[in-house]
Amino acid sequence: MKQFQNVLKVLLVASLVMTALPAVAATYDIDSSHSSVGFKIKHMAISNVKGTFTNFSGTFDFTPDNPKDWSVEATIEISSLTTGDTKRDEHLLSPDFFEPEKFPTMVFKSTSIKMEDDEEGEMKGTLTMHGVTLPVTLEIEVGGTVTDPWGNERAGISAEGKINRQDWGLTYGKVMEGGGLLIGNDVKIYLEIEGVKQK
Repeated sequence: MKQFQNVLKVLLVASLVMTALPAVAATYDIDSSHSSVGFKIKHMAISNVKGTFTNFSGTFDFTPDNPKDWSVEATIEISSLTTGDTKRDEHLLSPDFFEPEKFPTMVFKSTSIKMEDDEEGEMKGTLTMHGVTLPVTLEIEVGGTVTDPWGNERAGISAEGKINRQDWGLTYGKVMEGGGLLIGNDVKIYLEIEGVKQK
């Protein structure tokens, strides 16, 4: 009886220790077929031109209720840019703008994440683009986790923010007769990221 009680004590202590240990963040590979990287920018100050990058990859560390351990790192292939207009895409990929022959990728690395509640928060990080690395801030929305029909655990995150393209050396632009910019300087970024947990 005494031996049985000792075993119970050991199991109880082990259970308490395991409960007290912080959850370790799991790593997810970005599923590009169910994710998107988009942007929009003002054209002639009256409308927006939208575009996407179709080739990107990366990982993020995530576990619910422990945002201090979350992190994101992603690489975007500049040459995968598309706006739905071939001539415009060619111009954007020329030395006037992105010049992928010289700067083939754009890289984002998170530095901190602070949640306001269970779903919404703020992610700070660095964006390397066109040979320049600068801090950026994104507003994020966490979609949570789910198990797909094939037994894979998936997690989803949405993010958006705004940058000034000139800060990264993308300075090409013209001023119209009325004084407005042909192409705006502020670029709005939209991300929809779904990841598959590494096994």
